[in-house]
Amino acid sequence: MISKKSKEAKRVTRQKRVRAVIKGTPEMPRLSVYKSLNNIYAQVIDDENGVTLVEASTLKKEIKTKASNIAAAKEVGTLIAKKALEKKIDNVVFDRNGYIYHGKVKALAEAAREAGLKF
Repeated sequence: MISKKSKEAKRVTRQKRVRAVIKGTPEMPRLSVYKSLNNIYAQVIDDENGVTLVEASTLKKEIKTKASNIAAAKEVGTLIAKKALEKKIDNVVFDRNGYIYHGKVKALAEAAREAGLKF
């Protein structure tokens, strides 16, 4: 009988394949996106030193929309860009974490670009 890989297992496979190429450096850190059923998270990560420089999620008090939808993704994208620019980070490498560039991931990325991040 043929067994089928789950969606999550396929996403993790894509994530590992991309992570082999994309690395965050102190000059150009990695903007990583993660979405669960209830929340959306974004981090700016320096992989060389293994530190998270900036983070934002729908769990933060600054975010008014407490759901996992496109409006919340736009707010998280704007917040992560604002926090990154405060720390003098304007160029990042976008890591969609194996998700399709569509819907929430696309909304977060476009909101971060509009707020001033370059990727």
